Amino acid sequence: MRMLLIVTALFLTACSSTQGLSVYSFTNSQLEPVLMQQLPKLREEIDLRGLPVKFLVNNLSVNIGPNNRDVVLLGVDSSAIINAFLLEYSIRLSLKIEGRPFYDNEKKAIFLRNIKLLDSSINAAGFSGNLGLLKGKVMQVFNAFLAVNPVYKLVESNPKIALLSAIPMNIKVVEGAIKLIPKL
Repeated sequence: MRMLLIVTALFLTACSSTQGLSVYSFTNSQLEPVLMQQLPKLREEIDLRGLPVKFLVNNLSVNIGPNNRDVVLLGVDSSAIINAFLLEYSIRLSLKIEGRPFYDNEKKAIFLRNIKLLDSSINAAGFSGNLGLLKGKVMQVFNAFLAVNPVYKLVESNPKIALLSAIPMNIKVVEGAIKLIPKL
């Protein structure tokens, strides 16, 4: 009985000391290819005052934890094609989007929540400006997309990751990386 008490005390002491220990982390460069694989799913069609608009994402940049903030910044270079009266109008959109990372223990994935549009620019047929009319629709598309598509998913075929994913985790955002930490 005494041995069981000592082992339990040692185990609890070890567990309490791992709260700040990162078990797994990933960086900007690891997150970009995952998001680039997800982007083909972002071919949403929406209506702009009855006209169909198709969005395509051309390029993406990722910045995890800028200035040690608990956010992920996405720079998105995209195109929108508006079909109007049998003609197609091409628009180039540049967006800066910010969201808070959230780890879903059931799905073993990280999603972005609380998405905000920080900056936008639009170039179309000689016009340059910001989104204006399209802002709400564009944010609806990105919010809907990021609500169901994780920005990172743990690969459970790796034995270390499979073991890790069995433990409830918290995330910690540091400049350039997201760290998974055991929830105790």
